[in-house]
Amino acid sequence: MNTSLQYKLHSGKNSKAGYYLKAGFRDIMPDAWFRAALEHELQSCAQRYDSDYVQQRVDYYCPIDGPQPLGPQASAIGQLRLKDNSSTYYYDSREILQWFDHSLRWNYLFGDIRDNLPYPTVVKSRSLGPENRNNILLKLDKNRHFVFIKDHLSIDQKEDRAIFRGHIGSRENRALFCQRFKGSSRVDAADTLPSQVEGYKHTAQSQPMLSFYEHLRFRYIMALEGNDVASNLKWIMSSHSAAVMPRPTCETWFMEGRLEPGVHYVEVRPDFEDLEEKMDYYSAHLDELQTIVDNANRYVDQFRDLRRERYIGLLVMQKYFKLTQ
Repeated sequence: MNTSLQYKLHSGKNSKAGYYLKAGFRDIMPDAWFRAALEHELQSCAQRYDSDYVQQRVDYYCPIDGPQPLGPQASAIGQLRLKDNSSTYYYDSREILQWFDHSLRWNYLFGDIRDNLPYPTVVKSRSLGPENRNNILLKLDKNRHFVFIKDHLSIDQKEDRAIFRGHIGSRENRALFCQRFKGSSRVDAADTLPSQVEGYKHTAQSQPMLSFYEHLRFRYIMALEGNDVASNLKWIMSSHSAAVMPRPTCETWFMEGRLEPGVHYVEVRPDFEDLEEKMDYYSAHLDELQTIVDNANRYVDQFRDLRRERYIGLLVMQKYFKLTQ
């Protein structure tokens, strides 16, 4: 792992210190203040010009459409405690839950979730498909996942190569990719887990982590799913490089299920055999690749309005509580 001071200061990631300072301050504010302000907040935001769009996203994240039982494991939202949960998941859910009565009950499951759940449950991620209706998406672990970046290189100024950097571990798709393109002059692929980690058998070349900015010199950046989604997809789609990936199998608040191949990203087969063919085509048709990048940038823009993001989160939980209590 790259531990240099330069990487730590210029990795491109969101600031952890800033996140925890803001989240901690908000957490100690009296919840009664938020609950008293909820109705005013909802009413003021309801006057927005984009109310139809907002409602579409609410129903996408919370697809249940009638009364639903919560099951025997549900707990009051007021029982959520920092000491029992990952700090980022705790703070991100508290940012929304603070606005509601502490006696309201919910199910939640933090972490990387792919299972389809038996009762309506708040999660960060879910598998794509009609059976995922009980997996209610909230914007969780957002400081890590929702990173947007400024890219000063145009698509024609970038190297006509693809890059992947990431932990492989037990992720077969990443191992397959790195094995297939080991030593390739067109594809720079490497595992970022240090080679000296005890008990870990590397299936690919090990290299230090690169900052997000160092990726930007490449025309194509691979977005390969890990335990759930590809965590780098958001910042790639905010750049002037093209995201390249097989069709996604799971999604988060970013609504990966709404991404269209050939419109928002360059789609490749799960075995990656057509990667260089796709690169050759789009590098010979840079106008088409530029359109994909422009579409990706516009897709990202819908997540930049932070007050609207919070408003949608409030409406998701309001709908959840209405249909499950």
